[in-house]
Amino acid sequence: MFSNEQISSYNDLELSIYNYISQNMEKVAYMRIRELADETHVSTATILRFCRKNQCEGFSEFKVKLKMLLAQHKRKSTKTLKSPHHAVYEFFERSQNPELEEKIRTAAQLVSTASSVIFIGTGSSGIMAEYGARYFSSLGTFSMYINDPQFPVHAKIRENSVTIALSTSGENPFILPHLTQIKQEKNKIVSITNNRQSTIAKISDINIPYYVNEEYYESANITTQFPVLFLLEWMAREVSKHE
Repeated sequence: MFSNEQISSYNDLELSIYNYISQNMEKVAYMRIRELADETHVSTATILRFCRKNQCEGFSEFKVKLKMLLAQHKRKSTKTLKSPHHAVYEFFERSQNPELEEKIRTAAQLVSTASSVIFIGTGSSGIMAEYGARYFSSLGTFSMYINDPQFPVHAKIRENSVTIALSTSGENPFILPHLTQIKQEKNKIVSITNNRQSTIAKISDINIPYYVNEEYYESANITTQFPVLFLLEWMAREVSKHE
């Protein structure tokens, strides 16, 4: 509901309706269509067109979806923050799995044969991408990071490169087009995600999943990044063995 694509398609009247709704969501969820039309100074027909543009047959369906969105926000905002210890301890126990060790070794072998290493991520994953590039470079593997997927990367740099993609959800819409281009150029992709069934995981040559419970506080994803940090350092140390 209210995706960036939808918002960008609004005309001036629709944008004024959206602005009013976004600032009065709890009130609008219980309004009649005439009341909303009066508050936003538009016709009921305009309200109905706005609803249809947001994939709702009418104002009643729109209010149902709005109430669902409010309930979702309430669950996130009232969620008690848990100690990170449990998730981290569980991950470290799983890190002893031979399958994970083999994935790290295989990824390290792939990275060691590449001419360049490019880290990519946004948000918290972007911070991890910057850290990964610095850590790999410190151990002798020159790397760069991209936290803006529109950042131009020269074809010579991409040639014989390995891209290490970081994404908690594995569905980052800004990273996916970049990875698709890399795939078409037949360069290699290693991804670290929280789920091996995600889109980014599936298009990667090697995916390293870490499986911790995703956590949100209000609208922010606060899922721990400790596993990513650990996996990056482990991989970098394995790569250094091939130098």
